[in-house]
Amino acid sequence: MALRKCWRPLSRGTVGSAPDAYGLIEFGDGDGNVIEATAGFLPDALREELAYGEAEQVRWERAQSKAHAEQLLEER
Repeated sequence: MALRKCWRPLSRGTVGSAPDAYGLIEFGDGDGNVIEATAGFLPDALREELAYGEAEQVRWERAQSKAHAEQLLEER
């Protein structure tokens, strides 16, 4: 199931505002369709997608740890 969070534009500003934490991350296209979901360290995952990916939008749910983020991804 998709996150019930608002999309944010995938931009340098959004990457800069991401907390230094692990989380479940959804990347979306311009129409709001999820094109990829992943678990990881938020700043690193967002920077990588901004540099190399095709996503236009992002949303995330913060996790307590890497294991918690992976659990959220599995439960998605």
